Amino acid sequence: MSQTAQPLSSHLQKMKVEMELRGYSPQTQRHYLCHLRQLEKHANKPALQVFPDELKLFLHYRIKSGISYSNINISCNAFKLFFNKVLNYNWSDDVIIRPKKLPHVLSKDEILSIINQVLNLKHKTILLTTYSSGLRISETLNLRISDIDSKNMLIRVNHGKGNKDRLTVLSHENLKMLRLYWNRYRPTDLLFPGLVEGKPIVARNIQQVFLVAKDKVSLTKPATVHTLRHSFATHLLEDNVDLRTIQVLMGHSDISTTSNYIHLSTKHISLVISPLDGRDSDA
Repeated sequence: MSQTAQPLSSHLQKMKVEMELRGYSPQTQRHYLCHLRQLEKHANKPALQVFPDELKLFLHYRIKSGISYSNINISCNAFKLFFNKVLNYNWSDDVIIRPKKLPHVLSKDEILSIINQVLNLKHKTILLTTYSSGLRISETLNLRISDIDSKNMLIRVNHGKGNKDRLTVLSHENLKMLRLYWNRYRPTDLLFPGLVEGKPIVARNIQQVFLVAKDKVSLTKPATVHTLRHSFATHLLEDNVDLRTIQVLMGHSDISTTSNYIHLSTKHISLVISPLDGRDSDA
């Protein structure tokens, strides 16, 4: 059964095959194909006939139209894969220009002050786990009990972004809360089950919990649950953890630099200390 409602042209079918070979999720495949179709509609020609200047004009048009950074970033990922891997055009970053946007970061004290406002133990544990291990909220909510390796102080992330598996650190402080949470709720498979059997708690509920707690501490910085993940990486960098280790812990994998992806051993990752357990930073 096709992943999209529209029939695929031959070049988009090649794109789909390339994504399937790379293990991209069906959702990612749909998004990338959608962005290529938007390019075709704007240029009024098949994507494989688009010239570099036309692609740059399309990206500029989307920026001026107020399209979000994250949406344009997906466009760039799709175009890099299509033009450079499927068509082998090898266009540089001067053609597929990715807009720069620095993520907002909270201090450790700010994060803990927000989490301390959350009274529900399940919600508090979810937020602490997300920060202390640098997870995407979807990754936290899809954790299973078997993913928590307290012996080696690791968390296994199965089928993360790009359908990739990885290991990240398990904080000692977070492990204490996870054990307290387990003793109270007694989950049997999914670590954070929701109301529907076999499904995790809904992400937007956690987003709302975070925003309410943020308002309670009168924090005016723009921040969402995903800010916890950016803060995790920043705090590790400030604690002198090398960039390549952080890349692996975060599960970052830019299409143009996949060949440089660094795989670290379980022993190496086990030696990394979560910023939640690290030394206190100066205010």
